[in-house]
Amino acid sequence: MTKLASGSNPAKPSPQTPRRARDLGITTGRYPTGPRNALTDVAGVRVGHTTVRDGTTLHTGVTAIVPDAVDCAGGSLPAGLFVGNGFGKLIGATQLAELGAIETPILLTGTLSAFRVADALVSYVLAMRGNEDVQTLNPIVGETNDGFLSDIRRRPVTEAHVIDALGSASADDVQEGCVGAGTGTGALGFKGGIGTASRVAPLDGQGDCTVGVLVQSNFSGTLRVRGVPISRDYEDGADGEEPQGNSCMIIVAVDRGLDSRQLRRVATRAVFGLARIGSDFAQGSGDYGIAFSTVNASENLPDAALDPAFFAAQEAVEEAVLNSLTMATTTHGHHAHTRSAVSHAQLLRACRRAGAIPD
Repeated sequence: MTKLASGSNPAKPSPQTPRRARDLGITTGRYPTGPRNALTDVAGVRVGHTTVRDGTTLHTGVTAIVPDAVDCAGGSLPAGLFVGNGFGKLIGATQLAELGAIETPILLTGTLSAFRVADALVSYVLAMRGNEDVQTLNPIVGETNDGFLSDIRRRPVTEAHVIDALGSASADDVQEGCVGAGTGTGALGFKGGIGTASRVAPLDGQGDCTVGVLVQSNFSGTLRVRGVPISRDYEDGADGEEPQGNSCMIIVAVDRGLDSRQLRRVATRAVFGLARIGSDFAQGSGDYGIAFSTVNASENLPDAALDPAFFAAQEAVEEAVLNSLTMATTTHGHHAHTRSAVSHAQLLRACRRAGAIPD
């Protein structure tokens, strides 16, 4: 569910219809997807968005990842954190790393709104029935910098926006592109946003594992699709500026009982997955992976069985970032800046010329 701020105007329409990479005929990786090809293919996980727009001045919002097991008093799930580059404001990171658990939903937003979002998340959890005596809490709030398109200093995200994102969270298909925390972001020279994907990986001798990923893409580099570099010099025009990206938040959910150490290993591979799509891992890019399990007890799975989950996380990150681009629309923003959506036609043409996809 998407909400617009009062008095806001929708973004100008793109000349192309947003479409997911697979709908364009672009597939990546070896493993099959889940039924939605989304984070919500992992049972017990919901996603919601609140989008905040005001003309060309504001393009921001909140994205809520809500595991059912922590959306209640005393909830907790095993989790792991990997920091690819720490140029960011990941609230709750140290306790997550120390204890290997999350105890709140995970929220994403714009950099300077992260602190207000964290305060609102604390209020939301404290208000739950059964939490009347809680005196300590570790909210998890990630961010990327959407200041190229949005007046980030206004810090427009309010508690009402946070509550709406949490309340609208659904286990259905996930909205992608210019929505929620991805409304004002850009990646690999194009308009970025929220993207998601999933994989079903056969753990060696241990049954299947569903790996779901959601990204907030906002980083620099050269887009590569199935190994093919995609230039920004499209015939429909490129932006006059080349803004450097400012981070990527990656959230991974799995439906097997991995412990926190194993989940950190999954989170590590998820960040590595950014290389497959072309990240340059610039010094100012905060690249974070958070992986959690929806199973609250360790299955004592042997590490030797986890390679498929590692590969699945990288594949899903690659496709999630690509979906964040192909589902985005050209956006005109603050200070007359523009982020152009990747041209589907040019993207397909480049891939076909290189033999990466069939004619």
